[in-house]
Amino acid sequence: MPSNDERLLAAAIYVSSFFTVFIGPLVIWLIKKNDSPFVDHHGKEYFNFLISYGVYGIISAILMIVLIGIVTAWIVGILAFVFTIVAAIKAYEGKEYHIPFVFRLIR
Repeated sequence: MPSNDERLLAAAIYVSSFFTVFIGPLVIWLIKKNDSPFVDHHGKEYFNFLISYGVYGIISAILMIVLIGIVTAWIVGILAFVFTIVAAIKAYEGKEYHIPFVFRLIR
């Protein structure tokens, strides 16, 4: 079971992403990844999520040429917001959460 500090830092990776999409989570993850496997898991999960949903956003932007991209862009945005909140809650509860539809590039 992760300690309270580990749970708080793992949740902070997701919460800080609302204010600094890349820098905040990166700083937390780089500082604590060697000290805590729990924080390391959530850091990797967040950056896999960021890469995957970035790709989905680019695909949606390209699909805007045929108008369906407008719908997919909204869907990607809503899913990214919801999954970030769910992941923060799961991290704070001390659970290892795997965000749906994510490519696992960072292992």
